[in-house]
Amino acid sequence: MTFFKRKNNERNDPVLHIGSSLTAVCTISAELEITARSLYWTLNGKRLARNTYKVLSPTESSVTLHQLNGSLQRSGDNLVCHRSNGEVLAGSCLYVGSPPEKPVNLTCWSRNTKDLSCRWSPGSQGETFINTKYILKYKLKWYGKEKDCEEYTGQLYICYVPRDLAIFTPYEVWVEASNQLGSATSDVITLDILDVVTTDPPPDVLVSRVGDLEDQLSVRWGSPPALKDYLFQAKYQIRYRVEESDEWKVIDDAGNQTSCRLAGLRAGTVYFVQVRCNPIGIYGSKKAGIWSDWSHSTAASTPGIDRSHIGSCDLKPSEHNSTLRKELKQFFGWMRKHSYGCTDVSIKLYDQWRVWLQKAQKTHDQVSKDKMHLHMRHISRQQIITVGTHDIGPVQKKKQKDAFCGFM
Repeated sequence: MTFFKRKNNERNDPVLHIGSSLTAVCTISAELEITARSLYWTLNGKRLARNTYKVLSPTESSVTLHQLNGSLQRSGDNLVCHRSNGEVLAGSCLYVGSPPEKPVNLTCWSRNTKDLSCRWSPGSQGETFINTKYILKYKLKWYGKEKDCEEYTGQLYICYVPRDLAIFTPYEVWVEASNQLGSATSDVITLDILDVVTTDPPPDVLVSRVGDLEDQLSVRWGSPPALKDYLFQAKYQIRYRVEESDEWKVIDDAGNQTSCRLAGLRAGTVYFVQVRCNPIGIYGSKKAGIWSDWSHSTAASTPGIDRSHIGSCDLKPSEHNSTLRKELKQFFGWMRKHSYGCTDVSIKLYDQWRVWLQKAQKTHDQVSKDKMHLHMRHISRQQIITVGTHDIGPVQKKKQKDAFCGFM
């Protein structure tokens, strides 16, 4: 008969603390007709140095390992005794690791006020090298027995409670960690389900240009659908970045509307935009709520600057007087918008502005002609009453202008 035994004669697979020492003994039966001197040892398939084992008797060989490191695999490290031809005579699994440390960073959230998800991190060391079991526990703070969370999502250190939760009353939540070397318990957190409600990311994010404005984009999105039946005030954040960069610029408070306008952007540039939501004050809760994940990126580009019609910006002495007209104030405003990079003024540029102004005036006049003039007359037995002329424009739904992001 062949087997391992430890110094204390235990024959189960050993579980050891990191840094421990181990002596194992391989005993062979006489009918094998081999001696202990011909045996050798391997750890995880690697042959151990001969100075780590010795012959105790013609039928016993021992191996001693010092300062053991954590197991390389959860199933344990394989320590095996072989005869000279490689045949396995005996073997055992070594489990070398650490007891768990107190779980930390326990946070919980609810997506519909009826469920609860919680996430945590293992202790500061993290890796225990052996199988460690984590159990999320919860109970009503003032009464009731503790319950175990049973639906683990497949992700490490996350558990989901889908139902049977109360609102308007606090819960205590904590995590217990245990393995063959010890156990540890996280700090207990107290929460009301209404105080930890979050949402899915805002849907239907749309980013579009604002006319021909080169430095602005309009952002619109939908309200969180999962909470449409709840009374709350949403708060939104927006972040955006240029296509060639991974650095996001965050607008911390985009207000509670579902649209706003980004300003101060670069012309002719592709921007990626994301939005997230924080439901505030569900059923009168005083807590700030929890931010949702960011929405998927939505891309749009600002209009480019058309420089094909921009003339020389050189100012000629003979043209000084011709630029001093009463429209100069309007002209300079137009030039700042349409002639980036120009630091001087020329007559050619001024003439281009005049063409633009005439086209704008022509468009305005055409719209005025298209208005209907209604003359109403009321005929009675004694008099004819002429009711004044009215300008009736097209009936349009009043559109709410986008507020600039970050400004209310």
